[in-house]
Amino acid sequence: MTHPGLALRRMRALRGMKQSHLAEVLGVTQATVSRWERGIGGPEGAQAEALERMLAAPTAPGSDAALKRLVTRSPDPVHLVCDLTHRLLAASPARTAEWLAPAEDFIGERLFRFASDEIRAWEARLPDLGWYDLAAPRVVFHTGANRDPELRILPGWMAWERIRLEDGSLARLVSPADPRPGADAHDGDSAREACIF
Repeated sequence: MTHPGLALRRMRALRGMKQSHLAEVLGVTQATVSRWERGIGGPEGAQAEALERMLAAPTAPGSDAALKRLVTRSPDPVHLVCDLTHRLLAASPARTAEWLAPAEDFIGERLFRFASDEIRAWEARLPDLGWYDLAAPRVVFHTGANRDPELRILPGWMAWERIRLEDGSLARLVSPADPRPGADAHDGDSAREACIF
């Protein structure tokens, strides 16, 4: 597992877990967990395996409601879809402002029909990228506009992260991304088209 910071923070928020408790469970210091969450280093060996099991485990009852509240109250343009069907589960006001339509118009609807060409291409690549592995990588890529008047997708960098819901199903958090080295992506070619981590 490389740079699990965002997944660690989200897991702790959903489970109401402090860094010190996670550190105790993994047998490391709180400072180590803090560094991992900032993308500095990462767990190895038995710690990485234990963390992968924790990230893959269903969350506590009611955590889906907490996740949806986090999404719908986010100041960032984010939305949550079922990873299998692409049905919309929740969206932030900033996202629906981009769409030019309220989230209520699309809750439960399959959003893939609105996908840009780039989103369709990256969706097709997910199996080769390890998306369906136990600890799915975070995928960051650039998309163009979809030119759809019903649900608008603006050009820009986006990130996909997979989240296990309390019923065991998987959801995908879609959020804006910063492709600069040290921001949301690994160091590397600044002209790269995507980053997987």
